Amino acid sequence: MSTPIETINQAARLVVKIGSSLLLQNDTLNRDWLAAMAQDLAKLSKDGKKLIVVSSGAVSLGCAALGLKRNQLTLEESQAAAATGQIELAQGWQAALAEQGLAAAQILLTAEDTEQRRRYLNARQTLTTLMAHGAVPVINENDTVATQELRYGDNDRLAARVAAMVSADCLVLLSDIDGLYDADPTQNENANFIDKVPHIDAKIEAMAGGTGSSHGSGGMVTKLQAAQIAQRAGCHMVLASGRAMTPLSVLAEGARATLFEAHDNPHSARAAWIAGGLQPSGSLHLDAGAISALYAGKSLLPVGLTSVAGHFERGDCVALMAADGKEIGRGLSAYASTEAQRMIGLSSDAMENELGYRGRAEMVHRDDMVLHGKSELSKKGESNE
Repeated sequence: MSTPIETINQAARLVVKIGSSLLLQNDTLNRDWLAAMAQDLAKLSKDGKKLIVVSSGAVSLGCAALGLKRNQLTLEESQAAAATGQIELAQGWQAALAEQGLAAAQILLTAEDTEQRRRYLNARQTLTTLMAHGAVPVINENDTVATQELRYGDNDRLAARVAAMVSADCLVLLSDIDGLYDADPTQNENANFIDKVPHIDAKIEAMAGGTGSSHGSGGMVTKLQAAQIAQRAGCHMVLASGRAMTPLSVLAEGARATLFEAHDNPHSARAAWIAGGLQPSGSLHLDAGAISALYAGKSLLPVGLTSVAGHFERGDCVALMAADGKEIGRGLSAYASTEAQRMIGLSSDAMENELGYRGRAEMVHRDDMVLHGKSELSKKGESNE
């Protein structure tokens, strides 16, 4: 079985979540720690890993700037603090990453961005494009506009949903504790450390305590919830202490952490979700050439369409149909049905003229598709041109 650092080293796509207690020192941004963290991220980037950071801290920084007390905020005051603190937080990350030759990109998400398929598809594509160009997306919950009913309430679960969204191999939660214990180690000196968690059951859930920091909004409960989200998405999760400078390098030197092992790999988990978790809103009928291309691991382009049925919006699930009426697979459409109708049989060059704008080349990208009889999404090709 892999250790936490071996899991991180084997990951091609990595999400790192950083808690407020690590980023802040006396209600100000701990720029020395941030600079050291950026060094760790630069090493991972040089190893060819695609990186996403989920960063807390905006509300606490805003409270300091506005003279508000963190534990007495109304929803409106929390939103105002987030709007104020997010500027300093983003600037801090931008400066630290730039010092290591990395470009930073700011992304603010709400729960709806991962739960509504159209917005989910937009966010996933943006994050994928940023990583493809070597940028490091820095994500925080959009507290400025999120309502109490919709907001995540902590960045642990947000990080897990982001990891699932981008099919990450590993999520690292850096916190003020070095892993999971069977009791609160600050209250019980005989608490036992848990190094691996293959499955979260009632016994594991009983080990969770409350919030441990005045800055953070999540305790061990939310970390276990994040682990469950990640495991179901085929993503390993590592819970580790971030208190040391260059905390990921410290892990490589032997610091302990808890590994929550994934139940599957990200692509198989995503394929299962598309195949069985969504009901098709319409169907795309394909010619023989397109079907051959799909089974070779390529994406579906409009040139392979023969007809479109049903009413669907961008991001909705559609059935992929052969000429004999047999369903060969399902996928998430990159276009609404009204646009798809206009694109039937068009080459990539002709699409822009027809639509009046430059859209995506693929009708259904291979990452958003599963073919019946295949256990996981193919990774052999890019398109069916």
